[in-house]
Amino acid sequence: MAKKPKKSQKRGMLRAIGGNGPWPVKILRWLIALLFLGGLAGVLLVGLLYLIIDVPDPNKDFQTQTTHVYYSDGTTKIGSFSNQNRQILESDEIPSVARNAVVAAEDRGFWRNRGIDIRGIVRAARNNATAGQVTGGGSTITQQYVKILYLTQERSIERKAKEALLSIKIDQMQSKEEIITGYLNTIYFGNGAYGIEVASQTYFRKPAAELTVAEAAFLATIINRPNYYDPYAEGARERILPRYNYVLSGMVDMGVLSASEAAELKGNLPKFSPLRTDSRFAGPKGHLLELTKRQMQKLEFSDAEIIGGGYKIVTTFDKNMQAAAVESVESGRPDGIPEVHTALVSVEPGTGAVKALYGGPDFLKSQLNWATLGTQPGSTFKIFAVIAALEDGYSLSTKLDGRSPMTVGKGENQDVIRNQGDSGGRSYGTVNLKKATEKSVNTAFVDLTMMLTPDGAQGSAGPQRVLEAAAEAGIPRSTLDKINPVIGVSLGYAPVAPIDMANA
Repeated sequence: MAKKPKKSQKRGMLRAIGGNGPWPVKILRWLIALLFLGGLAGVLLVGLLYLIIDVPDPNKDFQTQTTHVYYSDGTTKIGSFSNQNRQILESDEIPSVARNAVVAAEDRGFWRNRGIDIRGIVRAARNNATAGQVTGGGSTITQQYVKILYLTQERSIERKAKEALLSIKIDQMQSKEEIITGYLNTIYFGNGAYGIEVASQTYFRKPAAELTVAEAAFLATIINRPNYYDPYAEGARERILPRYNYVLSGMVDMGVLSASEAAELKGNLPKFSPLRTDSRFAGPKGHLLELTKRQMQKLEFSDAEIIGGGYKIVTTFDKNMQAAAVESVESGRPDGIPEVHTALVSVEPGTGAVKALYGGPDFLKSQLNWATLGTQPGSTFKIFAVIAALEDGYSLSTKLDGRSPMTVGKGENQDVIRNQGDSGGRSYGTVNLKKATEKSVNTAFVDLTMMLTPDGAQGSAGPQRVLEAAAEAGIPRSTLDKINPVIGVSLGYAPVAPIDMANA
């Protein structure tokens, strides 16, 4: 029979296999202590960061103010520029159905959490680790509010950590009512609508105070992905319904909607109003606003300053003259000829101030401003040939060849000039400059152009002399540099903007 080992032998055996001797126990204790200290250090670090992190200023988009544009009287408004179409509501102006729907959609623990949802963050972290990048998720309403109002849309661990700390801090600084009110006034609902009030007006043509359960549930649905859930896009119903039904189920779970009410609404989207275009730029006035913006840009104002700087811009446009200009063009424009474009510019002599401008019937349908676009000025350009001639020593009695037709140039450069009239044009014979101007005799002005040179002698530099006279009168050199100085230049074949002709 084998003998039982002595105690000393047992200790030796245990030490040999490293069982429960003193060193493994000590190591285990050290590991526990290190983990505790690491956890404590982590908590202290988070606490320290919480204390030292400051709530930054809101993003500029949420500090912008609308810029208003006025007629020359300084009181009658033409329109406005704004960065975000938003109308702020007070807390008591936002209906509970809107609050409940948004909470059901975005953060069902909103009223209980302290700005962040630990389980949501862990779930998001697991998903991000699986994806190998920051894909989002786990954000509470407070976190979304903080991200929009104070941070950027960057996807990074650093930004996410800052978002969480700020959310905890904002939750301590503001009441839940303040947070949900700020959120509903800030969040984007698609189609240019920022905030619950403008969203309600955009999709349902009613104030937010009158939203039904179905309408509120839809608005809560669209927050998640405004473009994807756009109700006016093709195939929108199939995309919207699952999320819409999810919101209704959440409202039931929260106890703010009965199961029977939700059952009636599920699968039935509310009726949407036709989408309205931005009427601020509708009609002819849109061209006035766009021209004003371009002039501000020339004065080195940035787009951000123009759109959100809160300026009061008083233009030179005269309210009564502008109304008369619009009435004059629209009453005199031929019907049934859509390819005919009409423009009108009225400029104050001596100052060059534009008092009235008509660039087109509706800026929203066409942004082409025919008053500022280059078009053939025709015979109005002849005045620059007259100016050049008088400056070069010719007089209104100077004799010119007014016969028609007139052949100029040779070979491939040969051209035939005709006066107005029948196929060959009316022939005036020899005419003086006064009569040629009065009757707008094309051939006589071609003859005059051939006579003009910088030193007054005959030669081929006449076309350039006409362009120089135009530049001296105020036609932009950037426009004239694009004009080929051919012999018929005074006939106005090359494009010049009506606004530049009026200012010359």
